[in-house]
Amino acid sequence: MEKNLTHIALFAALIAVLGLVPKIDLIGGVPITAQSMGIMLCGTVLGAKRGALAVLLFLALVAIGLPLLSGGRGGLGVFAGPSVGYLIGFPIAAFVAGLIVERWTTAIGVSAFAGAVVGGIVVLYAFGIPGMAFVMQKSMPEAAAMALPFLPGDLIKSVLAALITQGIARMRPEALLSRA
Repeated sequence: MEKNLTHIALFAALIAVLGLVPKIDLIGGVPITAQSMGIMLCGTVLGAKRGALAVLLFLALVAIGLPLLSGGRGGLGVFAGPSVGYLIGFPIAAFVAGLIVERWTTAIGVSAFAGAVVGGIVVLYAFGIPGMAFVMQKSMPEAAAMALPFLPGDLIKSVLAALITQGIARMRPEALLSRA
């Protein structure tokens, strides 16, 4: 139990630290950040349940006002901005990424990449694009077009998440809770 809580807290902190990487704002004010890679890693390393809990802890800290999102943003107001769909999708994305790694017992690098892509891109966009469309009063195709520039960076983050997960599996297999 203590080990699980420690891992959950550490990965919530990892997401926050990845927000310190300078953000790049695209059209509409949704930033490109490294935090989505943290979401991917929560799932691929911690597994579905613990990964989602780490993200929920992070979002709770943001909601109470800690400036943990990229650019030092925090508070309830961020849940009314263009990123709301992505924020809502964060725990679901981590859960799906973790579920894929837990269930797909192929090579860890392959399953981690698949989990990062499906959870960290497909699921996240499935929440993020409608959120942008709603908040910005755009059509779904317009919002999808606005999200398209994020795809190359998200694919790079998926590769990095897979490589990091694979490295953890090799160096400290007991720390890879998604396969425990």
